[in-house]
Amino acid sequence: MKCKSILLIFPLFVAFTVGAQRRPSNGKWIKLFNGKDLNDWTVKIKGYPVGDNFANTFRVENGVMKVNYDGYDGLFKARYGHIFYKRKFSAYLVVVEYRFTGDQMKDGAEWAYRNSGVMLAGQTPESMELNQDFPISLEEQLLGGNGKDDRPTANLCTPGTNVVLHDSLFTPHCINSTAKTYHGDQWVHVEALVLGDSIIRHIVGRDTVLTYMKPQYDGRDEYVRRAGLPDGGLISEGTISLQSESHPVEFRKAVLFDLGPYLNDPAKLRKVIARLQKRTENVSF
Repeated sequence: MKCKSILLIFPLFVAFTVGAQRRPSNGKWIKLFNGKDLNDWTVKIKGYPVGDNFANTFRVENGVMKVNYDGYDGLFKARYGHIFYKRKFSAYLVVVEYRFTGDQMKDGAEWAYRNSGVMLAGQTPESMELNQDFPISLEEQLLGGNGKDDRPTANLCTPGTNVVLHDSLFTPHCINSTAKTYHGDQWVHVEALVLGDSIIRHIVGRDTVLTYMKPQYDGRDEYVRRAGLPDGGLISEGTISLQSESHPVEFRKAVLFDLGPYLNDPAKLRKVIARLQKRTENVSF
């Protein structure tokens, strides 16, 4: 069911466990992408060491973060990449605006056409293996239309993770949201409301298009096992990263409101979320 607001009554406000970290005394907007450079970000591309931004894949031009493959000699070769913000978060509202441009790399996977993502509750880039495709995380999958078929955006994919969906453990890799399809090169506004290891909502414009709970590690995953992470262990905090999957994509906004300071005050948390609902599409710096 599609909801018209993120301001819903969350029955699990006090049920989540939050990893220890230093937080400001009050929540605030944090400009993840400053429109000027990538100084607060770390790149990890499959097959390359942490910090190696191979072929200048991630770059800033004209105030926009771009994912571009003009230095790849025409072949993507499954060199999936991610760019990570510098710190972890536990509870937040993240707001991203993106658009797909140009043509996909000719050897890119069919499913990767106009495909990117915002990786939530993720592992750090330093903990990824050299040839690991994707960080252990929850992906708010960003899709663009092909001009004819339904390809909803803000879906969920779960590299190394599982979630509880409709009161049952959900173990398939991906599930579609109820969002519409965005064809062409138009800018799209997406959000994710993350409340620790309790509840997560994917939002497009003002519509909540997917809700799930209790993000946890999937012990079937080889990277989870080798990292020694507990099967079924709840994920209460993690990194945020943006994807490179063989189709050029641009990000003109990436901002986050830190809800961590309100986790122990459910009434205040509800009020803050209500206020945020009225502001997110107009957040500017």
